[in-house]
Amino acid sequence: MTTQLPSPAPVATRPQAPMPLPAPRGPLSDALLRVLTHAADPAVLHPAVAGALASPGASWCEHDDVQVALTCMYELHYRGLDGVDDDWEWQPDVLAARAALERAVEEELRTRVTVPVPVDTSAAAVAATLFELTSSDDGPSMSRWIARRAQREHLEELLVHRSVYQLKEADPHTWAVPRLGGAPKVALMEIQSDEYGAGDPERQHAALFARAMRGLGLDDTYGRYVDQVPAITLAHPNVMSMLGLHRRLRGAIVGHLAAFEMTSSIPNRLYGNGMRRVGLGQDVTEYFDEHVEADAVHEQIAGRDLAGRLVEQEPTLGGDVVWGAAVCLALDGWWARHVLDRWAAGESSLRVGLP
Repeated sequence: MTTQLPSPAPVATRPQAPMPLPAPRGPLSDALLRVLTHAADPAVLHPAVAGALASPGASWCEHDDVQVALTCMYELHYRGLDGVDDDWEWQPDVLAARAALERAVEEELRTRVTVPVPVDTSAAAVAATLFELTSSDDGPSMSRWIARRAQREHLEELLVHRSVYQLKEADPHTWAVPRLGGAPKVALMEIQSDEYGAGDPERQHAALFARAMRGLGLDDTYGRYVDQVPAITLAHPNVMSMLGLHRRLRGAIVGHLAAFEMTSSIPNRLYGNGMRRVGLGQDVTEYFDEHVEADAVHEQIAGRDLAGRLVEQEPTLGGDVVWGAAVCLALDGWWARHVLDRWAAGESSLRVGLP
């Protein structure tokens, strides 16, 4: 069990610190980190990527070396990496290496996650398709397990896994804002405004999650636990970044957000109930309770006004919208299976256990 950390300054007064450099997990991430810290020439990235892609494991989403490398590459577009010059964000060798890894990840996801292209591209029909897809998902339920069985150590691990994305919550989806117009853009901004606190920095969902981490005695430093989590945990935020950063995938990032919102309200109620069951207070549960009501509204906006109206505008995006939603469900299910299997075996779900 971890110890309680002193309360830091409110989020509104903190500087936006870069992510600490993670440890490499193989030749590719080692080469990348040496390049970014000026310890190697960027040319070493090309053979390093080729080597990684020539020796795949069962899944790119579970490939530690690839996922750590992608985490570092994407982080250059967010808060940056500690000690790494911001000029690396658009360096051609880094971008070329990222593109090669993205092709491999996208090809795997296109093969493993298949959905029919919607025939009826009206907003109502697209929304109905997405609601049916999310309601029929038969992946393992992390939230039900947490509500009924979790002990404090499980909740600590849960927040460590979730911190990789939740401390920058909503940012990957915000890349879609300039790629949309009209009603879909307005709908996305309505959702994102709530995600960012509706004008109150302390009500940002990332700030509420940081408070929950502190309530469990965890370090809420941005990116603090990247070294602790397995590749499958890194894969989901990495895929979000990939979908958000490519204009051609704007339909997929919209579908991803729709599924994310449609599968949030009830699970967050269960998470909050599980935390109250073990005696945790409002400082921890507030983040989850906030999402129960907010996401019940967001799912309607995301399904009809965002995804549905986008496909009405651009019918050719219908397939990617539904695929993006299915990818969200698949990645969440693969991650949950990893965690629940480890817990069922009496083991930590983390690569490196907490103190």
